[in-house]
Amino acid sequence: MTKNEKQNQYINREISWLQFNARVLQEANDESVPLIERLRFLGIFSNNLDEFFKVRYATVKRIVEAGKTGKSELGGIRATQLLEEITQVVIDQQSESLEILSKIRLDLEKENIFLINETQILPDQIEFLRNYFLEKVSPALVTIILSEDVGLPNLKDSAAYLAVKMTYKDKSNRFGLIEISKQMDRFVVLPKKEGKNFIIMVDDLLRFFLDDIFNIFSYEEITAHMIKITRDGELDLDSDLSKSFIEKISDSVKHRSIGDPVRFVYDKTIEQDTLQFLLNKMGIDNHDSIIPGGRYHNRRDYMGFPSLGRNDLLYNKIEPLRVKKLSLEESIFKSIAQKDYLVYTPYHTFSYVVKFLREAALDPTVKTIKITIYRLAQISHVASSLINAAKNGKKVTVSIEIQARFDEQNNIDYAEQMENEGVNLIFGVQGLKVHSKMCVIEREENEKLVRYGFISTGNFNESTAKIYTDFTLFTANQKVLKDINKVFNFFEINYKIYRYKHIITSPHYTEKAFYKLIDNEIKNVKEGKPAYIRVKINSLSSYKMVDKLYDASRAGVKIQMIVRGICCLIPGIEGMSENIEVISIVDKFLEHSRLYMFCNNNEPKVYISSADWMTRNIENRVEVTCPIYDESIKKELIETFDICWSDNVKARLLNIEQKNEYKRNSLPKVRAQFATYEYYYNKLNG
Repeated sequence: MTKNEKQNQYINREISWLQFNARVLQEANDESVPLIERLRFLGIFSNNLDEFFKVRYATVKRIVEAGKTGKSELGGIRATQLLEEITQVVIDQQSESLEILSKIRLDLEKENIFLINETQILPDQIEFLRNYFLEKVSPALVTIILSEDVGLPNLKDSAAYLAVKMTYKDKSNRFGLIEISKQMDRFVVLPKKEGKNFIIMVDDLLRFFLDDIFNIFSYEEITAHMIKITRDGELDLDSDLSKSFIEKISDSVKHRSIGDPVRFVYDKTIEQDTLQFLLNKMGIDNHDSIIPGGRYHNRRDYMGFPSLGRNDLLYNKIEPLRVKKLSLEESIFKSIAQKDYLVYTPYHTFSYVVKFLREAALDPTVKTIKITIYRLAQISHVASSLINAAKNGKKVTVSIEIQARFDEQNNIDYAEQMENEGVNLIFGVQGLKVHSKMCVIEREENEKLVRYGFISTGNFNESTAKIYTDFTLFTANQKVLKDINKVFNFFEINYKIYRYKHIITSPHYTEKAFYKLIDNEIKNVKEGKPAYIRVKINSLSSYKMVDKLYDASRAGVKIQMIVRGICCLIPGIEGMSENIEVISIVDKFLEHSRLYMFCNNNEPKVYISSADWMTRNIENRVEVTCPIYDESIKKELIETFDICWSDNVKARLLNIEQKNEYKRNSLPKVRAQFATYEYYYNKLNG
């Protein structure tokens, strides 16, 4: 195989991610999606893009600044070329998003919801807006006057600013900035009038009151255009041995606010002299992504667009279901002692996780609780249950990942709170992020310690559990839980590498174990036996795993993959991947569950996992992949995968063209997320 052929085996990770965000943008453009939900998808698109620039674009930029090509880690493309490609794709997507926003605004007007700007304010609305400005906006204003002689103050990462230009009689200019503070509600809802709802964005409210804000200046003309800067989100830990790990992370989070700029977005109607003044002041260069945009930035705020009581313009709320025969009123330990149970949020209620921990906190026979925490909710019943357990004399050990990106401060706050209440904290393993999702408790029964626990694909977070799809297996399988307990031992003594009989763990065994499972399918297909691989993951970016799947495809193994986000594998290429099909589902909920299934000569091996097939999950994190031994749960997981695979409403085909075409066929319509809820509803009531 030539070098060029090798390079053409993969889709670049960053470009693939941008195509995932394009699927989010498709939701905003889909007229079958409720109108206010479409606006919120625009917000998700924008929020995703902010994080992409903080993390991925910043990483590629560092490769360029280090004088490297980056071709090996970027799938054969030069880093400089990639930066240019990213910028062009983003400019095109931003342009498309503005067109979609314009269409949504017209549709909102048909529903008597009017987004007005400062030129459309009616005379009888001025008094309300003036009072609102004086009471709620003016006290929170941060206004900065700029000059040639004084350096630009530090602009906050991802905050939006109005760049103000004041022009005097002598044609001289003075520039200023108004920060759109997070303390301000972005959307100001005006009193309803004749059945019509009026909303003005706080940006336009500020434009309306510019003369009030700058009344000490004697200008002849004043204009305001929005700008936004995105900074490198990487944490740089200092090497000061006198500081604790928490102090180092906390300091790094603070320093993130002055990280190098990687993207500058501006209103394309801004005056050229204002733009050039700002670029010079900020030291923005051609390695940074400079993107002309529309009148409004920080469209992530559309995620919180007011509902105005219009439930008809929102998705119907689903009532999370109970799991059949797993009671929230009785002892959860007694139920789990009899058999394993699977909870699939948000179709099932997250209350089972909290109930398990609360019962463990109160039960006098429970001696120890061990749990991993990656991202907690702002108000966490999980954390309060663990603190409650410590107060009741249990030995509670929490492995908390302080470096969970952009949740560092929240985790630090909870870590300090738990530590103060007597919880034993473990701050991961040096050089590795702890991304596994698991809990094990030890309970004294008949003078013996018996283990109970759960293993999950998702974070133990009440907020995200309402919108992320995730599996949680509750089990009293002593063999599996013995392995899980060994992982906690590894946290405490991480120079010792343990052997596991049941679970698959990163960083030591994941690659090897999955290779073995794939090789078994290759062997079986060559012997004329049934063989398939079915995978549901968030991302596939490990080139090693991609190559292994290509090997299986060449051997004749049929592979079905549901990949929500990044997919560096190219399916459907003759002689390389003709036996691989890949779809992606983007819909009401965020597909987050990870599921691996191998035919094994029609005796399926089924696993749930915290790990995607990404290099970081395989080599640089502590992950747990758990086998499913209960035959009824195994059947359930296979059936839920089949439902997802049958989706012909919200599934997109992933292929070399990267056009995100919808999977369409002549079969009855299946919308997987709605069909999955119906599946569990029937299961509960059948």
